[in-house]
Amino acid sequence: MIVYQATKAEFNNDVFNDVIDKRILASFKDRLNRSTAINEIQSWKNSMQYMYKVLSDDTIPDDCGIAIEYEVPQSSKRVDFIITGINEENKEHVIIIELKQWSTASISDKDAIVNTVVNRRLGEHTHPSYQAWSYASLLYGFNETVVSDGINLKPCAYLHNYEPDDVITNEHYKDHLDKAPVYLKGDAGKLRDFIKQHVKYGDNRNILYRIENSRIRPSKMLADSLVKMLKGNPEFVMIDDQKLVYETAVALSMKASEKNKKVLIVKGGPGTGKSVVAINLLVNLTKKGLVTKYVSKNAAPRAVYESRLTGTLRKTEISNLFAGSGAFVTTEPNTFDVLIGDEAHRLNKYSGFTQISVKTKSKRS
Repeated sequence: MIVYQATKAEFNNDVFNDVIDKRILASFKDRLNRSTAINEIQSWKNSMQYMYKVLSDDTIPDDCGIAIEYEVPQSSKRVDFIITGINEENKEHVIIIELKQWSTASISDKDAIVNTVVNRRLGEHTHPSYQAWSYASLLYGFNETVVSDGINLKPCAYLHNYEPDDVITNEHYKDHLDKAPVYLKGDAGKLRDFIKQHVKYGDNRNILYRIENSRIRPSKMLADSLVKMLKGNPEFVMIDDQKLVYETAVALSMKASEKNKKVLIVKGGPGTGKSVVAINLLVNLTKKGLVTKYVSKNAAPRAVYESRLTGTLRKTEISNLFAGSGAFVTTEPNTFDVLIGDEAHRLNKYSGFTQISVKTKSKRS
C-alpha cells in the first residue's frame, strides 16, 4: 500500500507550496484509517525539503514516479521514499531511499547495528543501509510483479542532517554499504547522480501501480533457498506420525479457500515433534506458493527456528516468516493462505490471537 503517490512535478509543487506534510497526512489517514505521531509529520516536512532539492534537476524527468510511505508486503514496515522510472537501457528501475533525521551515532560491535538517539532516547538501531536493502529484499521475496517483470530495485539511504564521520560509513558496515550506499549531509549532489544513473526517462509504464497491485506470493528464489536449508538440516527430518500429520496438513491447505477454510489441531506431548512438523509446513507450503506464517505467543521458539534456518538468506528474510500472536491487528482479511500456530497451549483467552485470527480470515489455516 502506498500512502502518497505523485509524479516528480507534482511532488515538487507540493513541497514548494508548503503542503507536502498535509498531503501525506491526509493520504495516511485515508489509506491507513488512522493518524500518526507529530514527530513523524515533522519528519515528513523536514526530509521532503531535502528530497525537493535533490530532485530539482531538469535531467531527472518530471514524470518519474514518486511514492512516500510504501508499506512493505508481509511486514508492518514502510519505505520512506521511492522513485520509479526507466534507465537508458530501457529497463525499469525503482530507487528505494531510507530517510533519517539522525545527526550523531556510534559504532556497535553487532552486525548492521548502530547506537544513536531516536525520539530523545539513546538505543540500538538498524544501520540505514541494511534497512534499505532489507526492504528491497522483501520486495524481491514476496512481490510477484517485481520478480516476474524483472524490475530492478536500487536501495540507498540519505541522512541529510548527519555530518560525515567514520561511523555510519565505517568499514565495519562495508558489506551493507556495498548493497545500499549511504549519503550524508552535503551529499545531495551524489544522491542526485545516483538517481540519474538509474532513472533517465519517466514512469510511463505505471511501475508504482503494478507493484502496489501485485499479488503477494513467496518468490521461487526464497522458496528454493528455504528448501535447501531444510534438506541440509537433519534435525528437521520427519518420522512416523510426524509425516502423517504433515501430509494431512498439506492436503487440507490445498483444499482450503476463502469460503472454505480449514483448521487442523495437532496434539502431542513435549518431544513428539510438533515443531518439526510446523517448520516443515512453513518451508514446503511456501515452496508451493502459499503465503505462510509461523505464529507463536512466545518469542523464544521463533528465535530458535529462525536461527536454525538462517543460511544463504539474510536474517531479515527469515524473520519475516515468523510472527507473534498479536501481530495481526491491522492485517487485512485473507492476507495469508496459512497460519501455523505453534505451542497453542500458551495462547490464552485474552492473548488476542483468537480475536485477531477471526479478523484476518486467512484463506487457509
